[in-house]
Amino acid sequence: MLNRQNKMAQPGTSAPVSDRRWVILSVVAVAQLMVVLDTTVVNIALPSAQRALGFADSDRQWVVTAYALAFGSLLLVGGRLGDMYDRKWVLITGLAGFAVSSAVGGAAVSFGMLITARAFQGAFAAVLAPAALGTLVSTFTEQGERGKAFGVFGAVAAGGGGVGLILGGVLTQYLSWRWCLYVNLVFAAIAVAGALVYLPSGRPGARPGMDWPGTVLASGGLFLLVFGFSRAETAGWTSALTIGSLFAGLLLLAAFAAAEQRAGSPLLPLRVILDRTRGGAYVSVGLTGIALSSVFLFLTYYLQVVKGDSPLTTGLLFLPLVAGILVSSNVASIVTLPLVGPRVLIASGMLMGAAAMAYLTRLTVTSSYPVGVLPALLVMGLGLGTVIAPATNTATAGVRREDSGVASAMVNTMQQVGGSIGVSALSTIALTAVTSYLVAHHPGPLAPAIAATRGYTLAFTVSAGVLALGAIIAVILVPSRRRLAELRTAATAAAAAAPA
Repeated sequence: MLNRQNKMAQPGTSAPVSDRRWVILSVVAVAQLMVVLDTTVVNIALPSAQRALGFADSDRQWVVTAYALAFGSLLLVGGRLGDMYDRKWVLITGLAGFAVSSAVGGAAVSFGMLITARAFQGAFAAVLAPAALGTLVSTFTEQGERGKAFGVFGAVAAGGGGVGLILGGVLTQYLSWRWCLYVNLVFAAIAVAGALVYLPSGRPGARPGMDWPGTVLASGGLFLLVFGFSRAETAGWTSALTIGSLFAGLLLLAAFAAAEQRAGSPLLPLRVILDRTRGGAYVSVGLTGIALSSVFLFLTYYLQVVKGDSPLTTGLLFLPLVAGILVSSNVASIVTLPLVGPRVLIASGMLMGAAAMAYLTRLTVTSSYPVGVLPALLVMGLGLGTVIAPATNTATAGVRREDSGVASAMVNTMQQVGGSIGVSALSTIALTAVTSYLVAHHPGPLAPAIAATRGYTLAFTVSAGVLALGAIIAVILVPSRRRLAELRTAATAAAAAAPA
């Protein structure tokens, strides 16, 4: 009888959720792909956009940073909106707003118009990304199917950046840089149509209120933290603005943590992150974000600046990484996660990623792609895919319905903040190495390329250390197979006992 009731159509829908869950997964995957694409697809278009709109080199970073600042600082708020209201309509609102912002950015006639559109893109991405993952969490509750769903989601989350490089190269080379933004209209239209037809409607039975003090503290703290790391890339770590932003951001986040202990309806219930199981998974996602940003940024520069490859060719050369992530994320979630648990998978994936990064430290100006780059991309794809999907699955395991939005938002927050830290910190490290080499050596025709390669390989060295540290943390914090099963059993029992 219970099974029959669970499969019944919900009000306002035409088919049981169980019959529509794979279509729902497709809708969620398209929404997530659109968000992840925009972290890299615009990078390829930047030179063309700069020539068209005539902005300075010093302003170029803000095309990327405006998106990251809005996205990273508003994710927790977006996650809470999904817990407060009908998640279907929160997702549709985010998709529609993202599409409109993309259209404005594609039609930009000035630098200010483009930056404003990018900021709104980030804000609406912060609404739709947690809603997409929260929809996945509430739709797939059976362990086997949940593994398959998170395998697909993890592949999109980790491999979408590589797809963005390829798509950006194709659109920029054959159409216009503006189509790197216009293409989002296609993705959004598909996702909105699918959401309207297939996603079930329903508000939470006990709707939490909005924690306004927590919202201000969290958004302000995350904004200053992401801004500080972004500022460090151009102004340096000793800049007063960099230091002040980072210190103020940490201070606001500490005040946020203290305020959440006393809040009646906290923006981020501390039980979500203080649970050792989810805490370890969030750390793993953040460290993987650092590694992925390092690969996409510095390997892109190496292939284009040092080796002279075109944007389209560079994007295509990342295909082995994307393919490795697609394969390993699905195998990890569907086959190996139920057998060995997340601890073994995440730790081994981190070690594989560290080994691949260590391999890239051997790059020189004369290294060939088949020998110097390809083996690392294959191993890294297999390793990071083994981390992302199980970590996302674990980070949302056992959460209450009223917490699923913010738990999902924390996954995106950690990946976004990790990527921001990775780009900023590693760029500064690489730039220091380049400057040191040029000062210590006589200038020559190959000196700039050699110096740049030295900087990239130093960044890869640091990334290898970060992933090795992540493997140790995973062994200590990430749960075993038995503990993960206990969390899921408890969550299922709580859901069954809750009133309709």
